[in-house]
Amino acid sequence: MLLDWVVGRGAAVVAIDNGIYERLGESWWDEDCPLNVLQGSFTPGRFGYFRAVLDRLGKEAIGLRAVDIGCGGGFLAEEFTRLGCEVVGVDPSAVSIRTARRHADISSLQIEYAVAAGERLPLADESFDVAYCCDVLEHVPDLDLVIAETARVLKPGGVYLFDTINRTVASKVLAIKVMQEWRLTRITDARLHCWSMFIKPAELATTLRRHGMHLHEITGLGPRAGKATLMRSYLQARQGRMSYGQLSRLMNVGEIRRTTVSYMGYATKTLTT
Repeated sequence: MLLDWVVGRGAAVVAIDNGIYERLGESWWDEDCPLNVLQGSFTPGRFGYFRAVLDRLGKEAIGLRAVDIGCGGGFLAEEFTRLGCEVVGVDPSAVSIRTARRHADISSLQIEYAVAAGERLPLADESFDVAYCCDVLEHVPDLDLVIAETARVLKPGGVYLFDTINRTVASKVLAIKVMQEWRLTRITDARLHCWSMFIKPAELATTLRRHGMHLHEITGLGPRAGKATLMRSYLQARQGRMSYGQLSRLMNVGEIRRTTVSYMGYATKTLTT
């Protein structure tokens, strides 16, 4: 069972309610569940970028071994499987893993799932060609250990794909104040994020380098819909007049220039000599 994590990276200690993934983990694929906002356009937006990265690197997806660290209900695990990868998904939420397995079975997809945390992956050294981690790094109490474990299971030359939230004034206003703290606008009553745990790109680059990985690129990840559409859709979802799945699709999330709120990118593990 997940417990609230009391954390703070050099700032005020705050309890993050990661128990929400146990409480709502059966409903990842339910468009009326707040967790489903991570599906509608977030999944195709992220996956489109990740697939383009693999193409640029000349990585033929068919047969690649990929590990999904913090897989949740299996949104991206299913996309990578359909692409031809052999996917292993890990997540500390047992409820989420059961949901991911059930949906994969319904979809006739062969995906291996395990209940495990990113800080201690039950996987062999240098056994994966690709690792990816989305909506996770800003939640973990020990970022350094998660990156160390990721590097350990990647083969030399392996690709690390990720997204996370930048620690800026803009992210504090949007992700903390608007979506989490202000009663009239917050998307859920759960405390999902702590601003001090958001990660600046330079900090992530340093952590990656410490564990033998080189950051090649970052790019923005965010909504491409107009501000009026975003505000109207968000308020409708908040008032129960629109599902979270509909909200996500209308947001039209994908690659953008700005990295001030959220960003994605890729790194590679250094080749051994």
